[in-house]
Amino acid sequence: MKLSKELSDLKSIVSCWQELNKECQDLEELIDITEEEDKETLSQLEKDVKKLEGEIDELEFKRLLSGEHDKNSAILSIHAGAGGTESCDWAQMLLRMYARWAESKDYSIQTVDLLPGDEAGIKSVTVIIKGDYAYGYLKAERGVHRLVRISPFDAGKRRHTSFASVDVIPEITDEIEIEINPKDLRIDTYRARGAGGQHVNVTDSAVRITHLPTNIVVQCQNERSQHQNKATAMKILKARLYELEEEKKKEKLSQHYGGKQEIAWGSQIRSYILHPYNMVKDHRTNIETGNTQAVLDGDIDRFIEAYLKKQ
Repeated sequence: MKLSKELSDLKSIVSCWQELNKECQDLEELIDITEEEDKETLSQLEKDVKKLEGEIDELEFKRLLSGEHDKNSAILSIHAGAGGTESCDWAQMLLRMYARWAESKDYSIQTVDLLPGDEAGIKSVTVIIKGDYAYGYLKAERGVHRLVRISPFDAGKRRHTSFASVDVIPEITDEIEIEINPKDLRIDTYRARGAGGQHVNVTDSAVRITHLPTNIVVQCQNERSQHQNKATAMKILKARLYELEEEKKKEKLSQHYGGKQEIAWGSQIRSYILHPYNMVKDHRTNIETGNTQAVLDGDIDRFIEAYLKKQ
């Protein structure tokens, strides 16, 4: 099954290159037979060439996404940092940014768990972003994101700095077997809560699973039934346990070769400054832009691509 899927993926890549090569040949032939006076046709051909260049660049970039799970969907979690309402609002802004980015890629987004802030925003949220290479792209977003702005919650209109952390792990397919001893689990049920903290149902449909040996906690409240919530929570738990084992392997390898692995979680990777000037800067690659609104509307590909190319 695994080999069959790998073969199918490789055939898909080869097929894309073959189609682009044929388009390139067709355009070359059209350019050769088009008269210089035919401005309208030349203008259309110029647009077609630029479109083809973009498709080739995108396909070449995907060669960087060759990790074992890069083609998988992504499980993305956002946690507000210290700072109360300010950080909760910033966490919600980040969620909107990733949702807009996902829409631009034709990815779907499924909210698994959401804990609203006391006054505004969200304390934490976990979503699954479904689509080919979602994890390959979003793994570049792991780390702490910093916002500097005039607070809309401060009557004195003072400048505030807020932090939120982003974690991304791949959604694990059924082909990878993760064995979990039922005795190692504590499963709690509770009523799902909506925005503002009110209960959204009258049954204990939300599920929280604690893996006792590692103290990993996952929860799901957005499915329709307790059974569905439990199944989704177990899927995320398996993904987190798999990621934990992979991190242990990387640490051992790093120690063996005397290297020091970069720790993405807890490090400030990007700053979003809305006052006293507008700038978003990625501290790992030094890529920056003054169009902060576009970035907050999901235009983050420049940062993702620069980071992956650097890696």
